[in-house]
Amino acid sequence: MDTEKYIAIEQFCTYYNVPTSFLNKLNEYELVEIIKVESRHCVAKEQISDIEKLMRLHFDLDINMEGLDVINKLLKRVEILQQEITTLNNRLSLYENN
Repeated sequence: MDTEKYIAIEQFCTYYNVPTSFLNKLNEYELVEIIKVESRHCVAKEQISDIEKLMRLHFDLDINMEGLDVINKLLKRVEILQQEITTLNNRLSLYENN
């Protein structure tokens, strides 16, 4: 297994003390991508922070999968808008400095 990029679902769930069914549900709602590496189901290490965020929302705030899906889409949209604002501010500062 490419331990550099992926972590086995079983290992992740044991470490975070969550059922594997939670990650499977996240995969069903396309909130995370589960791939097979050497016959083991894994998630990319770069997804861990997103999974942690979804875990807190689900387990601490009792938000269901449909709610997680909506929240995730809204957060991604906010991130895109923030990037656009930064880009526009940079362009504006170029014009203001001339």
